[in-house]
Amino acid sequence: MDNTLEEAKTILKKYNQEHLLNRFEQLEENKQKELLNQILNIDFDLINNLYTNTKKKIVNNNDKIEPMEYLDKYKLYDDYKYYENIGKSSIRNKKLAAVTMAGGQGTRLGHNGPKGTYDIGLLSHKSLFELLSDSLKEESKKYEVTIPWFIMTSKENNEETLEFFEKNKYFGYQKDKNIFFFIQGELPMVDTEGKILIGEDGLIKQAADGHGGIYESLVKSGMTEKMRQLGIEWVFIGGVDNCLVKMVDPVLMGIAIDKEVTVACKSIVKANPHEKVGVFCKRNGKPSVIEYSEISDDMAEAVDENGELLYGESHILCNLFNINAIERMGKTPLPYHSAFKKAKFIDEKGNLVVPDSPNSYKFEAFLFDAFGEVDDMAILRVKREEEFAPVKNSDKDGIDCPSTARELYEKFYNLK
Repeated sequence: MDNTLEEAKTILKKYNQEHLLNRFEQLEENKQKELLNQILNIDFDLINNLYTNTKKKIVNNNDKIEPMEYLDKYKLYDDYKYYENIGKSSIRNKKLAAVTMAGGQGTRLGHNGPKGTYDIGLLSHKSLFELLSDSLKEESKKYEVTIPWFIMTSKENNEETLEFFEKNKYFGYQKDKNIFFFIQGELPMVDTEGKILIGEDGLIKQAADGHGGIYESLVKSGMTEKMRQLGIEWVFIGGVDNCLVKMVDPVLMGIAIDKEVTVACKSIVKANPHEKVGVFCKRNGKPSVIEYSEISDDMAEAVDENGELLYGESHILCNLFNINAIERMGKTPLPYHSAFKKAKFIDEKGNLVVPDSPNSYKFEAFLFDAFGEVDDMAILRVKREEEFAPVKNSDKDGIDCPSTARELYEKFYNLK
Protein backbone atom coordinates (compact mmCIF):
# COMPACT_ATOMS: atom_id res chain seq x y z
CA MET A 1 0.00 0.00 0.00
CA ASP A 2 2.98 2.30 0.64
CA ASN A 3 3.71 2.72 -3.06
CA THR A 4 0.05 3.44 -3.75
CA LEU A 5 -0.08 5.98 -0.94
CA GLU A 6 2.98 7.81 -2.27
CA GLU A 7 1.49 7.79 -5.76
CA ALA A 8 -1.76 9.26 -4.39
CA LYS A 9 0.16 11.96 -2.49
CA THR A 10 1.98 12.96 -5.66
CA ILE A 11 -1.27 13.25 -7.61
CA LEU A 12 -3.01 15.25 -4.88
CA LYS A 13 -0.11 17.67 -4.55
CA LYS A 14 -0.20 18.32 -8.29
CA TYR A 15 -3.89 19.21 -8.14
CA ASN A 16 -3.86 20.97 -4.75
CA GLN A 17 -6.17 18.38 -3.20
CA GLU A 18 -3.89 17.15 -0.38
CA HIS A 19 -6.70 17.51 2.18
CA LEU A 20 -8.21 14.26 0.89
CA LEU A 21 -5.66 12.34 2.95
CA ASN A 22 -5.98 14.42 6.13
CA ARG A 23 -7.92 11.71 7.97
CA PHE A 24 -6.25 8.76 6.24
CA GLU A 25 -4.61 7.38 9.39
CA GLN A 26 -7.94 7.30 11.24
CA LEU A 27 -9.56 5.06 8.60
CA GLU A 28 -9.80 1.29 8.81
CA GLU A 29 -7.52 -0.53 6.40
CA ASN A 30 -10.28 -1.45 3.95
CA LYS A 31 -11.42 2.19 3.85
CA GLN A 32 -7.83 3.32 3.30
CA LYS A 33 -7.56 1.05 0.27
CA GLU A 34 -10.90 2.28 -1.08
CA LEU A 35 -9.90 5.93 -0.66
CA LEU A 36 -6.60 5.37 -2.44
CA ASN A 37 -8.41 3.55 -5.22
CA GLN A 38 -10.80 6.49 -5.59
CA ILE A 39 -7.93 8.96 -5.82
CA LEU A 40 -6.06 6.92 -8.42
CA ASN A 41 -9.19 6.65 -10.59
CA ILE A 42 -10.35 10.28 -10.53
CA ASP A 43 -9.87 12.34 -13.67
CA PHE A 44 -8.59 15.45 -11.85
CA ASP A 45 -8.17 17.41 -15.08
CA LEU A 46 -11.84 16.85 -15.84
CA ILE A 47 -12.91 17.92 -12.33
CA ASN A 48 -10.76 21.05 -12.56
CA ASN A 49 -12.30 21.96 -15.91
CA LEU A 50 -15.82 21.36 -14.63
CA TYR A 51 -15.18 23.53 -11.59
CA THR A 52 -13.69 26.29 -13.75
CA ASN A 53 -16.79 26.21 -15.95
CA THR A 54 -19.00 26.96 -12.93
CA LYS A 55 -17.35 30.40 -12.78
CA LYS A 56 -17.99 31.23 -16.40
CA LYS A 57 -21.00 33.28 -17.36
CA ILE A 58 -23.39 31.57 -19.70
CA VAL A 59 -23.28 33.45 -22.98
CA ASN A 60 -26.02 33.40 -25.55
CA ASN A 61 -24.89 31.27 -28.45
CA ASN A 62 -25.93 31.57 -32.04
CA ASP A 63 -27.50 28.14 -32.33
CA LYS A 64 -30.23 27.95 -34.89
CA ILE A 65 -33.31 26.57 -33.13
CA GLU A 66 -36.22 25.23 -35.19
CA PRO A 67 -39.35 23.20 -34.43
CA MET A 68 -39.12 19.45 -34.83
CA GLU A 69 -41.60 17.28 -36.67
CA TYR A 70 -43.51 14.62 -34.77
CA LEU A 71 -46.19 12.00 -35.28
CA ASP A 72 -49.33 11.90 -33.14
CA LYS A 73 -49.95 8.30 -32.10
CA TYR A 74 -53.72 8.77 -32.31
CA LYS A 75 -53.71 10.53 -35.67
CA LEU A 76 -51.79 7.87 -37.58
CA TYR A 77 -55.04 6.33 -38.88
CA ASP A 78 -54.22 3.57 -41.41
CA ASP A 79 -50.51 3.82 -40.64
CA TYR A 80 -51.14 2.84 -37.01
CA LYS A 81 -51.63 -0.85 -37.81
CA TYR A 82 -48.77 -0.77 -40.29
CA TYR A 83 -46.27 0.48 -37.72
CA GLU A 84 -47.76 -1.70 -34.98
CA ASN A 85 -47.34 -4.88 -37.01
CA ILE A 86 -43.68 -4.09 -37.72
CA GLY A 87 -43.06 -3.52 -34.03
CA LYS A 88 -44.97 -6.61 -32.94
CA SER A 89 -42.92 -8.81 -35.24
CA SER A 90 -39.67 -7.45 -33.82
CA ILE A 91 -40.83 -7.91 -30.21
CA ARG A 92 -41.93 -11.50 -30.87
CA ASN A 93 -38.48 -12.13 -32.34
CA LYS A 94 -36.95 -11.11 -28.99
CA LYS A 95 -35.30 -7.96 -30.29
CA LEU A 96 -36.38 -5.65 -27.44
CA ALA A 97 -34.94 -5.05 -23.97
CA ALA A 98 -36.06 -2.59 -21.31
CA VAL A 99 -33.78 -0.42 -19.18
CA THR A 100 -34.97 1.33 -16.02
CA MET A 101 -32.90 4.13 -14.56
CA ALA A 102 -33.26 3.68 -10.82
CA GLY A 103 -30.24 5.31 -9.22
CA GLY A 104 -32.15 7.79 -7.07
CA GLN A 105 -33.23 7.79 -3.46
CA GLY A 106 -36.75 8.64 -2.28
CA THR A 107 -35.56 11.46 -0.03
CA ARG A 108 -37.83 14.13 -1.51
CA LEU A 109 -40.77 11.82 -0.93
CA GLY A 110 -39.87 11.31 2.71
CA HIS A 111 -38.91 7.73 1.85
CA ASN A 112 -35.81 6.14 3.33
CA GLY A 113 -34.63 3.90 0.53
CA PRO A 114 -34.28 3.57 -3.24
CA LYS A 115 -36.98 5.44 -5.09
CA GLY A 116 -38.05 2.27 -6.88
CA THR A 117 -39.05 0.72 -3.55
CA TYR A 118 -41.53 3.54 -2.87
CA ASP A 119 -45.24 2.74 -2.39
CA ILE A 120 -47.38 5.45 -4.07
CA GLY A 121 -50.42 4.53 -1.96
CA LEU A 122 -52.37 2.08 -4.08
CA LEU A 123 -54.61 -0.41 -2.27
CA SER A 124 -52.20 -3.13 -3.42
CA HIS A 125 -49.29 -1.26 -1.78
CA LYS A 126 -47.11 -2.22 -4.73
CA SER A 127 -43.79 -0.43 -5.10
CA LEU A 128 -42.77 1.45 -8.23
CA PHE A 129 -40.51 -1.47 -9.11
CA GLU A 130 -43.40 -3.92 -8.88
CA LEU A 131 -45.69 -1.70 -10.95
CA LEU A 132 -43.09 -1.58 -13.71
CA SER A 133 -42.51 -5.31 -13.38
CA ASP A 134 -46.26 -5.99 -13.72
CA SER A 135 -46.35 -3.97 -16.93
CA LEU A 136 -43.35 -5.75 -18.43
CA LYS A 137 -44.62 -9.20 -17.53
CA GLU A 138 -48.03 -8.43 -19.02
CA GLU A 139 -46.41 -7.43 -22.30
CA SER A 140 -44.12 -10.45 -22.23
CA LYS A 141 -47.16 -12.68 -21.85
CA LYS A 142 -48.89 -10.93 -24.73
CA TYR A 143 -45.97 -11.58 -27.09
CA GLU A 144 -45.05 -14.99 -25.66
CA VAL A 145 -41.50 -13.88 -24.88
CA THR A 146 -39.61 -12.72 -21.82
CA ILE A 147 -38.47 -9.14 -22.31
CA PRO A 148 -35.10 -8.76 -20.54
CA TRP A 149 -35.03 -6.08 -17.86
CA PHE A 150 -31.89 -4.10 -17.10
CA ILE A 151 -31.89 -1.90 -14.00
CA MET A 152 -29.38 0.89 -13.43
CA THR A 153 -28.74 1.51 -9.75
CA SER A 154 -26.25 3.84 -8.07
CA LYS A 155 -23.44 3.14 -5.66
CA GLU A 156 -25.67 4.71 -3.00
CA ASN A 157 -28.66 2.42 -3.48
CA ASN A 158 -27.32 -0.68 -5.25
CA GLU A 159 -27.12 -2.91 -2.17
CA GLU A 160 -30.60 -1.97 -0.94
CA THR A 161 -32.05 -2.42 -4.42
CA LEU A 162 -30.59 -5.90 -4.78
CA GLU A 163 -31.84 -6.86 -1.31
CA PHE A 164 -35.32 -5.61 -2.22
CA PHE A 165 -35.45 -7.66 -5.40
CA GLU A 166 -34.08 -10.74 -3.67
CA LYS A 167 -36.69 -10.39 -0.93
CA ASN A 168 -39.40 -10.18 -3.59
CA LYS A 169 -37.95 -13.08 -5.60
CA TYR A 170 -37.20 -10.69 -8.46
CA PHE A 171 -40.93 -10.45 -9.18
CA GLY A 172 -40.73 -13.66 -11.19
CA TYR A 173 -37.63 -12.73 -13.17
CA GLN A 174 -34.41 -14.79 -13.00
CA LYS A 175 -31.30 -12.91 -11.93
CA ASP A 176 -28.52 -12.87 -14.52
CA LYS A 177 -30.77 -14.65 -17.00
CA ASN A 178 -33.45 -12.09 -17.83
CA ILE A 179 -32.96 -9.41 -15.17
CA PHE A 180 -29.65 -7.62 -14.79
CA PHE A 181 -28.33 -4.86 -12.52
CA PHE A 182 -25.54 -2.39 -13.20
CA ILE A 183 -24.27 0.69 -11.40
CA GLN A 184 -24.35 4.26 -12.65
CA GLY A 185 -21.13 6.26 -12.90
CA GLU A 186 -20.22 8.93 -10.34
CA LEU A 187 -18.20 12.11 -10.15
CA PRO A 188 -16.72 13.84 -7.09
CA MET A 189 -18.52 16.83 -5.60
CA VAL A 190 -16.51 20.01 -5.05
CA ASP A 191 -16.99 23.06 -2.82
CA THR A 192 -17.05 26.68 -3.99
CA GLU A 193 -13.25 26.77 -3.92
CA GLY A 194 -12.90 23.69 -6.11
CA LYS A 195 -11.89 21.40 -3.24
CA ILE A 196 -13.21 17.84 -3.49
CA LEU A 197 -15.46 16.95 -0.56
CA ILE A 198 -14.96 14.12 1.92
CA GLY A 199 -18.13 12.30 2.98
CA GLU A 200 -19.17 11.05 6.40
CA ASP A 201 -17.62 7.67 5.66
CA GLY A 202 -14.18 9.25 5.21
CA LEU A 203 -14.22 8.59 1.47
CA ILE A 204 -14.50 11.03 -1.41
CA LYS A 205 -18.07 12.30 -1.68
CA GLN A 206 -19.41 11.46 -5.10
CA ALA A 207 -22.72 12.00 -6.84
CA ALA A 208 -24.32 10.11 -9.72
CA ASP A 209 -23.33 11.53 -13.09
CA GLY A 210 -26.89 12.16 -14.34
CA HIS A 211 -29.12 10.17 -16.69
CA GLY A 212 -26.72 11.06 -19.49
CA GLY A 213 -24.31 8.58 -17.95
CA ILE A 214 -26.59 5.74 -19.03
CA TYR A 215 -24.79 5.13 -22.32
CA GLU A 216 -21.30 4.86 -20.84
CA SER A 217 -22.59 2.79 -17.91
CA LEU A 218 -24.31 0.31 -20.22
CA VAL A 219 -21.14 -0.14 -22.25
CA LYS A 220 -18.58 -0.20 -19.42
CA SER A 221 -20.64 -2.61 -17.29
CA GLY A 222 -20.84 -5.08 -20.16
CA MET A 223 -24.62 -4.76 -20.43
CA THR A 224 -24.62 -3.96 -24.16
CA GLU A 225 -22.46 -7.03 -24.72
CA LYS A 226 -24.99 -9.06 -22.71
CA MET A 227 -27.80 -7.61 -24.84
CA ARG A 228 -26.03 -8.68 -28.03
CA GLN A 229 -25.64 -12.18 -26.65
CA LEU A 230 -29.43 -12.21 -26.18
CA GLY A 231 -29.99 -11.01 -29.75
CA ILE A 232 -31.29 -7.59 -28.68
CA GLU A 233 -31.42 -4.83 -31.30
CA TRP A 234 -33.67 -2.24 -29.62
CA VAL A 235 -33.49 -0.87 -26.09
CA PHE A 236 -36.17 1.18 -24.35
CA ILE A 237 -34.78 3.47 -21.64
CA GLY A 238 -37.07 5.06 -19.06
CA GLY A 239 -37.11 6.26 -15.47
CA VAL A 240 -38.28 4.35 -12.42
CA ASP A 241 -40.49 7.20 -11.19
CA ASN A 242 -43.03 7.09 -14.04
CA CYS A 243 -45.55 4.47 -12.94
CA LEU A 244 -47.38 4.61 -16.30
CA VAL A 245 -44.28 4.23 -18.46
CA LYS A 246 -44.98 2.03 -21.46
CA MET A 247 -41.70 0.26 -22.07
CA VAL A 248 -43.11 -2.02 -24.74
CA ASP A 249 -44.71 -0.04 -27.56
CA PRO A 250 -44.87 -1.76 -30.96
CA VAL A 251 -46.00 1.46 -32.67
CA LEU A 252 -42.93 3.40 -31.50
CA MET A 253 -40.72 0.47 -32.44
CA GLY A 254 -42.36 0.09 -35.84
CA ILE A 255 -41.86 3.76 -36.64
CA ALA A 256 -38.17 3.56 -35.75
CA ILE A 257 -37.65 0.49 -37.91
CA ASP A 258 -39.69 1.78 -40.84
CA LYS A 259 -38.06 5.21 -40.88
CA GLU A 260 -34.61 3.69 -40.38
CA VAL A 261 -33.72 5.91 -37.43
CA THR A 262 -31.64 4.76 -34.48
CA VAL A 263 -33.52 6.83 -31.86
CA ALA A 264 -37.26 7.22 -31.32
CA CYS A 265 -38.73 9.20 -28.43
CA LYS A 266 -42.12 9.80 -26.92
CA SER A 267 -43.47 13.24 -26.17
CA ILE A 268 -46.53 14.77 -24.58
CA VAL A 269 -47.86 18.18 -25.49
CA LYS A 270 -47.01 20.90 -22.99
CA ALA A 271 -49.75 21.62 -20.47
CA ASN A 272 -49.34 25.33 -21.28
CA PRO A 273 -46.82 27.43 -23.24
CA HIS A 274 -44.77 28.17 -20.14
CA GLU A 275 -44.69 24.75 -18.51
CA LYS A 276 -41.18 24.23 -17.17
CA VAL A 277 -40.17 21.28 -19.32
CA GLY A 278 -37.57 20.62 -21.98
CA VAL A 279 -38.99 20.34 -25.50
CA PHE A 280 -37.81 18.67 -28.68
CA CYS A 281 -36.34 20.87 -31.38
CA LYS A 282 -33.78 20.96 -34.15
CA ARG A 283 -30.55 22.67 -33.08
CA ASN A 284 -28.37 23.61 -36.02
CA GLY A 285 -30.24 21.02 -38.06
CA LYS A 286 -29.72 18.20 -35.55
CA PRO A 287 -32.23 16.64 -33.10
CA SER A 288 -32.08 18.19 -29.65
CA VAL A 289 -33.98 19.15 -26.53
CA ILE A 290 -34.11 22.78 -25.50
CA GLU A 291 -34.63 23.63 -21.84
CA TYR A 292 -37.49 25.92 -20.85
CA SER A 293 -34.94 28.44 -19.57
CA GLU A 294 -33.53 28.76 -23.09
CA ILE A 295 -36.86 29.56 -24.74
CA SER A 296 -38.03 33.14 -25.08
CA ASP A 297 -41.66 33.99 -24.38
CA ASP A 298 -42.21 34.54 -28.10
CA MET A 299 -40.87 31.08 -28.92
CA ALA A 300 -42.84 29.45 -26.12
CA GLU A 301 -46.11 31.00 -27.30
CA ALA A 302 -45.57 30.58 -31.06
CA VAL A 303 -48.15 28.41 -32.82
CA ASP A 304 -48.54 26.86 -36.28
CA GLU A 305 -51.44 27.26 -38.71
CA ASN A 306 -53.47 24.74 -36.67
CA GLY A 307 -52.97 26.60 -33.41
CA GLU A 308 -50.51 23.97 -32.10
CA LEU A 309 -47.44 25.11 -30.16
CA LEU A 310 -44.35 25.11 -32.38
CA TYR A 311 -42.27 24.12 -29.37
CA GLY A 312 -44.79 22.00 -27.55
CA GLU A 313 -43.39 18.46 -27.54
CA SER A 314 -42.13 17.71 -24.02
CA HIS A 315 -39.30 15.24 -23.50
CA ILE A 316 -40.57 12.74 -20.91
CA LEU A 317 -37.57 10.39 -20.70
CA CYS A 318 -39.22 7.65 -22.73
CA ASN A 319 -36.71 6.78 -25.42
CA LEU A 320 -36.03 3.85 -27.74
CA PHE A 321 -32.50 3.29 -29.04
CA ASN A 322 -30.91 0.94 -31.50
CA ILE A 323 -28.13 -0.86 -29.65
CA ASN A 324 -25.59 0.46 -32.18
CA ALA A 325 -26.51 4.02 -31.17
CA ILE A 326 -26.07 3.25 -27.47
CA GLU A 327 -22.62 1.78 -28.04
CA ARG A 328 -21.57 4.73 -30.16
CA MET A 329 -22.87 7.25 -27.60
CA GLY A 330 -21.21 5.33 -24.78
CA LYS A 331 -17.79 5.89 -26.30
CA THR A 332 -18.13 9.67 -26.60
CA PRO A 333 -18.26 11.61 -23.31
CA LEU A 334 -21.20 13.99 -23.06
CA PRO A 335 -20.84 17.53 -21.74
CA TYR A 336 -21.45 17.88 -18.01
CA HIS A 337 -23.78 20.42 -16.43
CA SER A 338 -23.24 21.73 -12.91
CA ALA A 339 -25.86 21.93 -10.18
CA PHE A 340 -25.38 23.88 -6.95
CA LYS A 341 -26.52 21.62 -4.10
CA LYS A 342 -26.48 21.18 -0.33
CA ALA A 343 -24.09 18.43 0.73
CA LYS A 344 -22.92 17.24 4.13
CA PHE A 345 -19.17 16.76 4.40
CA ILE A 346 -16.27 16.27 6.81
CA ASP A 347 -14.08 19.36 7.16
CA GLU A 348 -10.29 19.41 7.57
CA LYS A 349 -10.62 19.12 11.35
CA GLY A 350 -12.75 16.02 11.07
CA ASN A 351 -16.03 17.75 11.95
CA LEU A 352 -19.29 16.97 10.18
CA VAL A 353 -20.65 20.05 8.40
CA VAL A 354 -24.40 20.10 7.70
CA PRO A 355 -25.14 23.16 5.52
CA ASP A 356 -28.47 24.96 5.51
CA SER A 357 -27.95 26.32 1.99
CA PRO A 358 -26.23 25.09 -1.20
CA ASN A 359 -22.50 24.73 -0.70
CA SER A 360 -21.18 22.46 -3.43
CA TYR A 361 -21.32 21.52 -7.07
CA LYS A 362 -22.35 18.19 -8.54
CA PHE A 363 -21.83 17.41 -12.19
CA GLU A 364 -24.20 15.49 -14.39
CA ALA A 365 -24.76 14.70 -18.04
CA PHE A 366 -28.18 14.80 -19.71
CA LEU A 367 -29.36 11.86 -21.78
CA PHE A 368 -30.70 14.11 -24.55
CA ASP A 369 -27.34 15.80 -25.12
CA ALA A 370 -26.47 12.70 -27.16
CA PHE A 371 -29.33 13.28 -29.59
CA GLY A 372 -27.13 15.58 -31.66
CA GLU A 373 -25.03 12.53 -32.52
CA VAL A 374 -27.74 11.28 -34.90
CA ASP A 375 -28.90 12.90 -38.12
CA ASP A 376 -32.56 12.25 -37.47
CA MET A 377 -34.90 10.68 -34.97
CA ALA A 378 -38.61 9.99 -34.65
CA ILE A 379 -40.91 11.71 -32.15
CA LEU A 380 -44.22 10.09 -31.22
CA ARG A 381 -46.73 12.19 -29.32
CA VAL A 382 -48.69 10.17 -26.77
CA LYS A 383 -51.35 11.04 -24.21
CA ARG A 384 -50.22 12.33 -20.84
CA GLU A 385 -52.99 10.51 -18.99
CA GLU A 386 -51.98 7.18 -20.54
CA GLU A 387 -48.19 7.23 -20.28
CA PHE A 388 -46.89 9.89 -17.93
CA ALA A 389 -47.49 9.75 -14.18
CA PRO A 390 -44.18 10.75 -12.58
CA VAL A 391 -43.44 10.71 -8.87
CA LYS A 392 -40.88 13.47 -8.40
CA ASN A 393 -42.18 15.69 -5.59
CA SER A 394 -43.91 15.26 -2.25
CA ASP A 395 -47.68 15.62 -2.00
CA LYS A 396 -47.35 19.09 -0.52
CA ASP A 397 -46.09 20.31 -3.91
CA GLY A 398 -49.23 19.01 -5.62
CA ILE A 399 -47.50 18.43 -8.97
CA ASP A 400 -45.94 15.18 -10.22
CA CYS A 401 -46.35 13.71 -6.76
CA PRO A 402 -47.64 10.42 -5.29
CA SER A 403 -51.27 11.55 -5.18
CA THR A 404 -51.34 12.76 -8.81
CA ALA A 405 -49.52 9.62 -10.00
CA ARG A 406 -51.86 7.39 -8.01
CA GLU A 407 -54.91 9.12 -9.46
CA LEU A 408 -53.64 8.72 -13.03
CA TYR A 409 -52.68 5.08 -12.44
CA GLU A 410 -56.03 4.18 -10.88
CA LYS A 411 -57.94 5.92 -13.64
CA PHE A 412 -55.94 4.26 -16.43
CA TYR A 413 -56.34 0.77 -14.95
CA ASN A 414 -59.93 1.33 -13.79
CA LEU A 415 -59.07 0.60 -10.19
CA LYS A 416 -61.82 2.84 -8.85
